[in-house]
Amino acid sequence: MRYERVGLSVIGAVALFAIVIALATIWLFLTDPVTVATALSEGEITPLVRGLADVILQALQGLLRYL
Repeated sequence: MRYERVGLSVIGAVALFAIVIALATIWLFLTDPVTVATALSEGEITPLVRGLADVILQALQGLLRYL
């Protein structure tokens, strides 16, 4: 029974991480489509990753202001 709880916790954490990345990608695509289009057309993934990191960091900063 102990492994079941750990397994569910790990699955939940992975699912939460995937949801955050998916939402950040959608937000970046809607707010800065030029960066996404350029990154995908040129095959250069660095601007996309930087944009995602920036979106996630801003969201975390916004959440921490309320705490």
